[in-house]
Amino acid sequence: MHDSIAALIGREGWRAEGDAARVHYDGGGARFAVEFYADAERVLYWTVPAAESDAAAEPDASAATAAPVPRERIPDPLRRRIREDLAAAGVDPDVERREV
Repeated sequence: MHDSIAALIGREGWRAEGDAARVHYDGGGARFAVEFYADAERVLYWTVPAAESDAAAEPDASAATAAPVPRERIPDPLRRRIREDLAAAGVDPDVERREV
């Protein structure tokens, strides 16, 4: 396991998935998955579909599929939190700003 992944999973909510780490975020009515890829040194943001218990309240079938989200549509507080977590894990926080 990469040292950066091991350090991130020590932060609140992060878990390891091979050479990546992932955290989920709920806020402002939106759900996101944030993934950090150690080998590529990139961060990706995804929408997260509503849980099955929310499906009746969310009849839109497109909500059932995760989709990538451009950085400019991610709330600033979430982007700040991700940069703080990266820095605390010994990763250059500017990685969060890198394009894929």
